[in-house]
Amino acid sequence: MVQDAGGLALGLAGGWLTIRLMRAVDDYAVDVTLTLALAAGVYALAQALHLSGPIAAVAAGLLVGDKDAASAMSDTTRRYVSGFWTLVDEVLNALLFLLLGLQLLVVQFQARHVGLWLVAIVLVLAARLLVVAPWGGFFAHRRGERGATRLLVWGGLHGALSLALALTLPEGPARGLILSVTYAVVVFSLVAQGLTFPRLVKRIADRP
Repeated sequence: MVQDAGGLALGLAGGWLTIRLMRAVDDYAVDVTLTLALAAGVYALAQALHLSGPIAAVAAGLLVGDKDAASAMSDTTRRYVSGFWTLVDEVLNALLFLLLGLQLLVVQFQARHVGLWLVAIVLVLAARLLVVAPWGGFFAHRRGERGATRLLVWGGLHGALSLALALTLPEGPARGLILSVTYAVVVFSLVAQGLTFPRLVKRIADRP
């Protein structure tokens, strides 16, 4: 908890400082460099201070990406910054899905773990339902959006990022099992949920 709170505070402080610098310098090349330095800097500093690096980076990104903070940039700068991070997002997504495929060389699959895979899939869906059910009810009753809960539950896809986080676990007797279960959840999410989601949306939309 202390590490998470410290990472949050560090990320917000770094984001606030970056926004102040952006206001002082209206140059798209400098501003793109500032956002890149912010992402790498707060993560590295958080790790050095034994704080949560991911939370620090997310907090900084949310602050800099906020609509109010965007006023620190000119329209030209905003387009360059947005374009740069869109490219980074596409490249990293491609690498993560490549990692997803390459994990077949590393993950140890055993038939006796099938039961655990099924239990994990059910638990992930149940946890998703518990989290989104209130929001689904709100959208359904206040805004008249039918099937909101089902869409939010079935649309909660898990990709290569889940495996990337599992790979950060230290070596140990349970690491292989955790990787195997995570891979099963990801594959089910992408294949079963991902391929059937458009059909679910169409079915709900066509219902009178």
